[in-house]
Amino acid sequence: MAFDFEGRRERFRARLRRDPANPPRRWLRRHWPYLVALGVAATGVGVMDAWLATCGFAGCPSRGEIRNFRPQEGGKIVDRNGKFLGRLANIRRVNVPLGEVPKHVQEAFIATEDRRFFDHNGLDWRGFARAAVRNVAAGGVREGFSTITMQVARNAFLQRRYNGRSLRRKLIELRLTRLIESELTKPAILELYLNVIYLGNGMNGVEAASRDIFGKSVSKLTLAEGATLAALPKAPSRYNPRVSTKRALERRAIVLSLMQQQGYIDEGERSRAANSKLRVAADEWRPSTRNELLALDIVRAMVDSALPDVLKEEGDVVVHTTLDREAQLAADRAILRHGQSISRAVGGAIQGALVALDPATGDLRAVVGGRQPLRRGFNRAFSAKRQPGSAFKPFVYAAALAGGLGEGTPVDDEPIEMDIDGRIWRPANYGDEYSGRVTFRQALEKSANAATIRVSQAVGPGRVIEAAHRNGIRSQLPNVPSIALGAAEVTPLELVTAYAPFANGGMRVKPRLITSIEAPDGTVLWASEVERTAVMDPRDAYELTSMLRAVVDYGTGHVVRDYGIKGPVAGKTGTTNNGTDVWFVGYTPTLVAGIWFGYDQPRSMGAASGGRLAAPAWADFYRYGWKEDRTSQWLPPDGMIMRVIDPESGQLATEYCPTRTREFFKPGREPNAPCELHTYTEPEVWAEAGEVEQGPPPQVRREVDNIRKQIGRALGRIFRF
Repeated sequence: MAFDFEGRRERFRARLRRDPANPPRRWLRRHWPYLVALGVAATGVGVMDAWLATCGFAGCPSRGEIRNFRPQEGGKIVDRNGKFLGRLANIRRVNVPLGEVPKHVQEAFIATEDRRFFDHNGLDWRGFARAAVRNVAAGGVREGFSTITMQVARNAFLQRRYNGRSLRRKLIELRLTRLIESELTKPAILELYLNVIYLGNGMNGVEAASRDIFGKSVSKLTLAEGATLAALPKAPSRYNPRVSTKRALERRAIVLSLMQQQGYIDEGERSRAANSKLRVAADEWRPSTRNELLALDIVRAMVDSALPDVLKEEGDVVVHTTLDREAQLAADRAILRHGQSISRAVGGAIQGALVALDPATGDLRAVVGGRQPLRRGFNRAFSAKRQPGSAFKPFVYAAALAGGLGEGTPVDDEPIEMDIDGRIWRPANYGDEYSGRVTFRQALEKSANAATIRVSQAVGPGRVIEAAHRNGIRSQLPNVPSIALGAAEVTPLELVTAYAPFANGGMRVKPRLITSIEAPDGTVLWASEVERTAVMDPRDAYELTSMLRAVVDYGTGHVVRDYGIKGPVAGKTGTTNNGTDVWFVGYTPTLVAGIWFGYDQPRSMGAASGGRLAAPAWADFYRYGWKEDRTSQWLPPDGMIMRVIDPESGQLATEYCPTRTREFFKPGREPNAPCELHTYTEPEVWAEAGEVEQGPPPQVRREVDNIRKQIGRALGRIFRF
């Protein structure tokens, strides 16, 4: 017969229900509160254990984070080649390896802060008991029991999680202490402590405090000076020699006595150190910002915009920029030096800005937003909107080239007047000088206002505006005839960016200053990419560059050559009415740079021009800040026709032209007429003595012309404003 297990169990339960006096039921009724309490306690222990194991559920630092931790120095900003540029924040700390801290300085801190540092595992129970007894006897807190490792835990890892004092904070501190001891050696912990500890007056770590108090590195401290530093952790403000010499000396004496008691020094050493005079440096130490690069605050502002509080959340991040250190140094010097010179000449506080970028990528190589560090102030390079004057004219000719006209197209350079809403507008050339019938190339080379207005009206101001916007100008541009002469406001960054397609074969680029921001462990927190868009026919860009090279070689930008700049350079000067703003935007195959000078509140600088004031600064910047590859050239795009021309006239070169160059043209736009600027001159005739004398042969005439030009340029340099 089978055993009826289910039936027996059910009958047993029935008896329990019928018999309240049953022992098992009585026991459960009597002890259930204790069982519940036991369960709650077990659960609490489990939760507490999990809470501690995870540092309060906030997540403990990983082993790698502990091993790789370095006290913050304010982050690091580097250039495109990894060269150090400056700090993201100016924290008063300089980390030093333990080997650079004298042994007596190490011993002073150990004797004062944690005498059993090398004997315990992070928690000094003897010290805890000793402190507890003394505090009870004193009726209050008179002695702490924090070990050096606990102070490292508190200052390095805990302050990001909890502020203030509480039991849970102390428990997490103990947990972190054990983690630190399990991952780091005692010397590594001591090194971390000496760099992370706060020592008053805004100083973090022994190196910064040593520089601040004694005016020298910690490696050069005497025994007495080391003891003075070791006196500070107990109460950094109270025992700082700059606050109270008396209290500092009293506390120093205690430190020296502790060192003697623990066998680090003998009585003679203690006595000599205790009796030595305390000499404090006259000036406080702060990380130097005196010669700080003018672009750094622009970088800081962009980092704040991309990742607010990144230093607080991630530690000493590395900001990789597109800047070139040498270019930035040269840019700073050019703006400061020439800005000061112009200010002295005009008797006012002139401001300046510079933007330089790589035309292939849009990466900014140098940025100057003013003649002083910005300190979160107004960045003129990115935000100051000013009229570009004639520096805007290349967009007029870019629109003309896009419309099918060519650099050899003729245009009248004669006085012009226009009726605009019932008012007569008479734009004049500089010095009221006109050249009659000229080509587009000559008009741009001479910066002829009248001719440029006619070109703009021929293609339409609307198309000129479209060309400027396609190239990268974002500001609103009014559809008025004066737009051809730069009567609109743009920023230096916009103008320089819009020149990039001329230099790179027709590609608009997006300016970029920061490539990436990395955490201390190399993790990429933020990154940007190169952005390029085709906006011009490469053949049009090449022809326009040819025209702008003529501006530098023979026109208003020739001062760049006078300053010794060689190689392929194209560019355009710009001057607004009454000399209010002066510009020069120049470029090579690898760099586009623009410089502006003027008053913050627009007003005349007198007899000022872009050629006399901005172009020399550009030349200085380029000479000292940029190493152009000698093989860099603008290569003609496919499908262009080569002709040998006279670079001054843009017409086919003849035997009488002093200079001949090979140029490439879009089919149908190549010149067909011979040069009319350089022609054979008939012999001069004198009949006074009954003789006929011929003038010099053409070769001699060319040499004389060249000599005259050189003399004129030399005089120009001598009398240049």
